[in-house]
Amino acid sequence: MNELELKYGCNPNQKPSRIFLRSGGDLPITVRNGKPGYINFLDAFNSWQLVKELKAATGLPAAASFKHVSPAGAAVGLPLSDTDRKIYFVDGDAPLSPIACAYIRARGADRLCSYGDWAALSDVCDADTANYLKYEVSDGVIAPGYTDEALEILKTKKKGGYNVVEIDPNYVPEAQEYKDVFGITFQQGRNNFKIDADLLNNLVTKNKDLPQSAKIDMIISLITLKYTQSNSVCYVKGGQAIGVGAGQQSRIHCTRLAGQKADNWYLRQHPKVLGLSFVDGIRRPDRDNAIDIYTSDEYEDILADGVWQQTFTVKPEALTAEEKKAWIATQSGVTVGSDAFFPFGDNVERARKSGVAYIAEPGGSIRDDHVIATADKYGMVMAFTGMRLFHH
Repeated sequence: MNELELKYGCNPNQKPSRIFLRSGGDLPITVRNGKPGYINFLDAFNSWQLVKELKAATGLPAAASFKHVSPAGAAVGLPLSDTDRKIYFVDGDAPLSPIACAYIRARGADRLCSYGDWAALSDVCDADTANYLKYEVSDGVIAPGYTDEALEILKTKKKGGYNVVEIDPNYVPEAQEYKDVFGITFQQGRNNFKIDADLLNNLVTKNKDLPQSAKIDMIISLITLKYTQSNSVCYVKGGQAIGVGAGQQSRIHCTRLAGQKADNWYLRQHPKVLGLSFVDGIRRPDRDNAIDIYTSDEYEDILADGVWQQTFTVKPEALTAEEKKAWIATQSGVTVGSDAFFPFGDNVERARKSGVAYIAEPGGSIRDDHVIATADKYGMVMAFTGMRLFHH
């Protein structure tokens, strides 16, 4: 198949629409179920590159959860802890495959933003992963293959219309990329820059104690940023992104947005949140929205009389601003990556508030000395990678 006609482009008025190779060759994908659209394929191809590179760099199965051509989350397939199972709502205590753990973690980074996501898997999709996807609101999935059992499970989603795309893992794109804007064609070399541990050798802070776990988290942050709409900043902990700030015009706004998401991820582990008692049969999106509101400054919206009864069996105690601040202050061991240099130390100051101990950024600001001094003030480890990772 050398081209695939699509229903429409980004919007229903943008017709005709198709995907094809300029070379005239066959597409490297097979649609195993559903009818993916233009934006679906943008998410699919960007997310596939991310997970393929992440596995190559870490040696671990990788997954991503994409929305509007940026990752809501990305992770490698480390085992889930008991707390992970609670905050990601994994039923039972049965073993899960590494690729299932990777997707559960990726989806769990920001469950609100992952609503209606596109999933990407570095490895063959198995029944464990398909069974988790089955109950989540998702538009589709891309993977290098599917077991027979997994495919049958996925075909039951969305009344049989769930989008399932299989990609040839050996496909190598052309070295040059083209994009038309306003009738004008742009050309650039494809970003083949390899991200691995060798990129982390230039430690510019006084503290140079960079454990292997932090190196993996740095790699995850940088590869995630490589496929995130710029400007972008990514917080990572324990092998998974926990906060992605994408498409902001100001670097500090990226850092704040991603930091707030990292804080929200950590607040979901607060004892009061883990102790929430939901009514039977509550839909997953309603539960996720309730948690988001409960942990926000608008918590009264979900705790008002006549409202809380629709969500909880017992009215929860409010999670106060003081309790939230105290809980977030216990967060530690977080890594932050930036797709371009931090221009001022204020980014480091904000990152510290979300438990950041490790930073990976290109360097090259005229204020690098101030940024390094700020990191030194808090005993952080900072690596200058020398490589900008803008993505548009």
